[in-house]
Amino acid sequence: MGNKVVKFGGSSLADANQFRKVADIIKSDEKRVYVVPSAPGKRFSDDIKITDMLYKCAELAGSGMDFSEPFNAIKDRYNGIISELGMDVSLDSEFEAIAAELKARPSNDFAASRGEFLNGKLLAAYLGYEFVDAADVIIFDTNGMLLLDDTVAAVRARLKDIKNAVIPGFYGRTTEGYVKTFSRGGSDVTGSIIANAVKAEIYENWTDVSGFLVADPRIVENPDVIESITYRELRELAYMGASVLHEDAIFPVRSAGIPINIRNTNRPSDPGTMIVSDDHDFSNESHAHTITGIAGRKGFSTINIEKAMMNSETGFGMKVLKVLYDNGLSFEHMPSGIDTMSITLDSAKLDPVRDKVLAQIRKEVNPGHLEIEDGIALLAVVGRRMKNTRGTVARIFAAMAHARINVKMIDQGSSELNVIIGVSEHDLPEAIRRIYDMFINSEKNN
Repeated sequence: MGNKVVKFGGSSLADANQFRKVADIIKSDEKRVYVVPSAPGKRFSDDIKITDMLYKCAELAGSGMDFSEPFNAIKDRYNGIISELGMDVSLDSEFEAIAAELKARPSNDFAASRGEFLNGKLLAAYLGYEFVDAADVIIFDTNGMLLLDDTVAAVRARLKDIKNAVIPGFYGRTTEGYVKTFSRGGSDVTGSIIANAVKAEIYENWTDVSGFLVADPRIVENPDVIESITYRELRELAYMGASVLHEDAIFPVRSAGIPINIRNTNRPSDPGTMIVSDDHDFSNESHAHTITGIAGRKGFSTINIEKAMMNSETGFGMKVLKVLYDNGLSFEHMPSGIDTMSITLDSAKLDPVRDKVLAQIRKEVNPGHLEIEDGIALLAVVGRRMKNTRGTVARIFAAMAHARINVKMIDQGSSELNVIIGVSEHDLPEAIRRIYDMFINSEKNN
């Protein structure tokens, strides 16, 4: 029988009521044998996450100041959950050990990791599962890079004879024995690693949304949930900021061919979104749109270069790109014509060296015209079906034209998996809405 690894985010474990929901979900499927919890998240909009309070404790401790106020608030949160659940357990010894370590050797990584550590202890006791400290199995090198092969071996050895276990997310240890955390949201990565190690049939990632949405709900009202998405499509959309999953969580399960199911703790009957391999059979999908998702990001600038007969000048592009390289810049897109070249870059990275870059480009290629245009947004239209659907780009242009939105750039990769569009930042929301209407609403109505 295959098993499932289930990860629950901070909102899923924010209070005692959420603990009960999580326990019901786990107990409803005997395959859900390995559980990865995050630290308690916000209970309401103005609440403070446990992790943020722990960072505050580390900051105060590092300055030699009293951190008892935020630390007592942390204790009250956990003790409140224990009391409301009617549990006969105590975390007092763990609190004492954490406070002593913060006084002796204040560390952001150690402090932040204790939210997941304490929640793991609590959830394991509530479920009656064995607690496995992530510091015993998630291994980083001295530079903080994950040692995946060593970690997988350690997880397999530790879980070999354990039927049910809770392994807290977000942290591990270095080969020197120091606690090390992933970047924010890293519990997703822990769950992915555990799924890889135990060869799970599926990795369920439970959060507060019913899957991955076609578009940002702050821009498009009630956007559809994506039923299935490939890892490649997810990477394209995640790069533009559209994600409910830490991007590093993809690789451990992708390499092992394990699907991810994004689910909603508060609506457990919703099927959510399945993230699957690129060769998955999609023939049984209940509905299929031409595009899978739309996402956009602001904060880009474009270097526009014009020079007569540029196309016949050997090494022109190489000289321009060397200027970027010498200034530590990478580019996002680089469409060109016979006499023009446009290079789109992250504005924040360009700003400190923009005058230097312009001067060096003038020196290297002597352009007829050179300027930087700021306030550019990039919009990605992603979909595995676009390759075999005629007129996709024409429909995108039509949607933009009807809204009188000027398209500053368009770039389609060789895989035809995505189309990147450059527009002014103020046009980005309307561009997303128009494309959603063109491909999702219109196709649902036909």
